[in-house]
Amino acid sequence: MIAGLAGLGWRVEHRVLDASFPVPTQAALRQTEAVLASIPDAALAVVDGLAFGALPELAQAQGERLRLVALVHHPLAEETGVPPERAAALRQAETRALAQARLVLVTSGFTARLLAAYGVSAGRIRVVEPGTDPAPAALGSPDGQPRLLSVGALVPRKGHDVLLRALAEVADLPWGLDCVGATDRDPAWSGTLPRLRDDLGLRARVRFRGVLARRELNRHYAQADLFVLASRFEGYGMVFAEALARGVPILAARSGAVPETVPPGAGVLVRPDDPAALAAALRGLLTDAGLRRRLAAGSRAAGLRLPTWPQAAAAFAAAFAAACEEVRRG
Repeated sequence: MIAGLAGLGWRVEHRVLDASFPVPTQAALRQTEAVLASIPDAALAVVDGLAFGALPELAQAQGERLRLVALVHHPLAEETGVPPERAAALRQAETRALAQARLVLVTSGFTARLLAAYGVSAGRIRVVEPGTDPAPAALGSPDGQPRLLSVGALVPRKGHDVLLRALAEVADLPWGLDCVGATDRDPAWSGTLPRLRDDLGLRARVRFRGVLARRELNRHYAQADLFVLASRFEGYGMVFAEALARGVPILAARSGAVPETVPPGAGVLVRPDDPAALAAALRGLLTDAGLRRRLAAGSRAAGLRLPTWPQAAAAFAAAFAAACEEVRRG
């Protein structure tokens, strides 16, 4: 996105914040305060939602001087596994912070609707879907055994536990699964998943690949017969868009923005947090190659309609320009 804005003539400076967000350390807050203080008056400052929602005091302190723009993927309180007391505190903090934003950019209409509960008026929100790189259509498994691919950080929200339990119910069928994604976001949780896999008797069939280089990930997409991810919540779901771009049929949970990202005819969506429903859908897809082919065609057609990164950057720029004009008018 930064490269796309630069290509449109915008001067963009990337300021890196501490990795402890959305639960910042005191050192992270001091560093962020220094970063914001160093930005010239009246500059557009776009702050990722992982940090912005945790910065109500700094947003209030800088809200008059800077043109603050919040980029919200999904509200912090919606993260799976957050205790109720912590979720309430996050919701209050993010509501206070968003009140200081001149503009709130979101990645889906679903997230835009969620923000009404945070006091953000529709007039301050712009929906800008992320871009997706064009890609060749997937060829599927080279050996005839269905290859399943799941891409997503190993955190509770992504529902890998639900997927593993569902896969155990179709162990009588031929398939293999590659799980690609970071393991360091929630080490305690990610450490439970290989043990669950082994307990379910799936050690030889489920491989946790960690983070892969783009070329290697592209190879996995190219050989995938089915993309599977049982997310409990998504604010958009870029990996679903990547699967669509390659024409890989999708099996996912009907949660968050997933139904907006994965259109009918491109995949099968089931109830969230329901291993039995996921297993039933898996069995239907694994035993019906014709159904997979039809969904692959629908997935590819949907993928060709996705915005490219240059188009997404142009939408970002248009949103910024509108915000600048509103500020100029006073």
